[in-house]
Amino acid sequence: MYNPFSLKNKTIFVTGAASGIGRTTALECSKLGACLVIVDCNKEGLLETLSLLSPVPYGKHLYFVIDLEDVEEIEKLANDAPAVDGLVNNAGIGGKISPIQFINEGDLKTILSINTVAPILLTQKLYKKKKINKGGSIVFTASIAGLNIANAGNTLYGVSKSGINAFMKGAALEMAAKKIRCNTINPGTINTPLISRTSISQEDREKDKAIYPLKRYGNPIDVALGIIYLLSDASSWVTGIHLTVDGGRSLI
Repeated sequence: MYNPFSLKNKTIFVTGAASGIGRTTALECSKLGACLVIVDCNKEGLLETLSLLSPVPYGKHLYFVIDLEDVEEIEKLANDAPAVDGLVNNAGIGGKISPIQFINEGDLKTILSINTVAPILLTQKLYKKKKINKGGSIVFTASIAGLNIANAGNTLYGVSKSGINAFMKGAALEMAAKKIRCNTINPGTINTPLISRTSISQEDREKDKAIYPLKRYGNPIDVALGIIYLLSDASSWVTGIHLTVDGGRSLI
């Protein structure tokens, strides 16, 4: 059956795969025929994701438990990982709600280390080691907070995602010579465990949700299917874009 979004015979690498967008992306990729390499620091969640993946008739799914804040672990991961056709740099943390006058160096270093530095280094090391196959696709999970939406107190998170959006453009230009495509996906607020870890009250969330033209937050599947489009041959002439998946929030 014709399916331009098929990932059959492709190996896809997904970070942050223990829950949320990463887990859903990995599961949907496996349903479309991909062999998965999944990564997270949460071993229990990662093994649960592994158990839910659809089997593939070739190869086997792999998992790696690592701390992406540790540069040495990123280096080892790049050495141990197989060559892949798709890389989804999805792992990240939500920003601590903090007005600019209360930003501290520790919070700044933590969020940049995980949301910006880690995906840049992992991409660089896999590319340098020729672990991304010709014709491959790299997708970075960024955010509308890193594009055109600013919220008071959310500056650090926006900075971390703006950096990824900027890096992607340079990578797309440089890697085009190797026929490797690079894009970002920029979600609005998504119903994931990250929401519950913020200090925002349920009442404030409902007010925020009402701003969205579609009157709801997104679900992981909404983002995962956008990522799959960017990984698949359906987007073979698409590189260097910021794909926005936000229920119309950027229109406001």
